[in-house]
Amino acid sequence: MLQFLDYFLTGFHTAFVLFVLFGWIPEATRKAHLIALALTIAAWLFLGIWYGLGYCPLTDWHWDIKKELGEKHLPNSFTKYIFDQATGLNANKRIVDIFTAAGLMFGIVMAGVKFFQKRKVERLKQKREG
Repeated sequence: MLQFLDYFLTGFHTAFVLFVLFGWIPEATRKAHLIALALTIAAWLFLGIWYGLGYCPLTDWHWDIKKELGEKHLPNSFTKYIFDQATGLNANKRIVDIFTAAGLMFGIVMAGVKFFQKRKVERLKQKREG
């Protein structure tokens, strides 16, 4: 069961990160994308008050499972873990953290861009109709 949870959390967490980055693209997922952004920001900043800036409950739960499976020397960052596993490298923690924060900012900025683009299109339609 622990092995299944490990695989599940790896897949779910990876999908969640990708959704934070690119969930703004399909119009149908933009509201869910905003929720994902809000949850991420809340965890990183508000839970971060108690657990450290950038805290992620998914990583915390996942690492508990990995430790029970005998895995040691886990990094604080899921992003670093996935990058290191995928490349066989030992990436610099600070660089990975910078790219991770930049990814969140990218998701936020693009969500804002799409929001204001949609509003602009709606105003142009109203001008044409009215």
